[in-house]
Amino acid sequence: MANDYARYARQIIFSGIGQEGQEKLLNARVVLVGCGATGTLIADRLVRAGVGHLTLIDRDFIELNNLQRQVLYDEDDLRENLPKAIAAERKLRRINSDVVVTGLVADLNTENAEELLADADLVMDGTDNLEARYIINDVCVKHGIPWVYCGVVASYGMTMTIIPHQTPCLRCLFADAPPPGSTATCDTVGILGPVVSVVAGIAAAEGIKLLVGRGEHNPGVIHVDLWDNTFNSFDSGPPHPDCPACGMGEYDFLEREAGAQAASLCGRDAVQIRVPGAQGLPLADVVGRLQKVSEITASNDYLVRFKVDGYEITLFADARAIIKGTGDETVARSLYAKYIGV
Repeated sequence: MANDYARYARQIIFSGIGQEGQEKLLNARVVLVGCGATGTLIADRLVRAGVGHLTLIDRDFIELNNLQRQVLYDEDDLRENLPKAIAAERKLRRINSDVVVTGLVADLNTENAEELLADADLVMDGTDNLEARYIINDVCVKHGIPWVYCGVVASYGMTMTIIPHQTPCLRCLFADAPPPGSTATCDTVGILGPVVSVVAGIAAAEGIKLLVGRGEHNPGVIHVDLWDNTFNSFDSGPPHPDCPACGMGEYDFLEREAGAQAASLCGRDAVQIRVPGAQGLPLADVVGRLQKVSEITASNDYLVRFKVDGYEITLFADARAIIKGTGDETVARSLYAKYIGV
């Protein structure tokens, strides 16, 4: 066995992968959307498995409550006020320097989704919201890219492997997104750390199967609840011919107008503001203006965080802001306009 493969020796002798499968992994290009609980574990497993290129897309920054379940972060990352994508990239490069890891501090949306995803061999879901998942589904169905859905909350979670035009897609099973407030979130019902490892591990294994082209794929939805000790697998059957996306080629979520500029964040008493088409911000100049009217609590090459009027605002270099202390999108827009100027 060549020295280049020594790191993967135990994986190569597994009959399901072998040296041929390992070579496929080393040449694969994977995009992971979301570097939270499930995303960090999926990224860790793929990098240790030797996926050649991994792009991480995440819009958020590290908070103390993340450390309970988001396995790539530690207290040093928290003290440095790092965006998740940057901290994850750094950690993953230390785990396996042979993998090309690229962290992008960005919000996946209708403007950038095709550019960010279209060249991938596989897309992995580590997101925390359904809008992003429907956008991923539209891009992947449109471009014929397999992807793996993965979601966890409380003590349960589920994963679904989607191969366009071979398996049902997300819209085959859930034609429309549920109304806001109708589903549980980790901020309203909490989350048990070990279930993240179980469900994300299944999702990562599904991704590896897809990349090596071997193994028995999940035929539908796998649902696990560690508190109730249940494991269920539901066969979803073939793609639905009346599905808007894979049946009719209508990519409603992708083809929407640029999208809402304000979006509440998963029950966090926070709103994200983004400006479609905005160019990068000179953060050093922004700090110079803000320090006259606010308390700057963090500043680096990736973000500026400041407190003003009882709110905490984190401004990223791509002109996005996360405003904590309100769930009111009108208030958030007003604060953005007042202190950032758009």
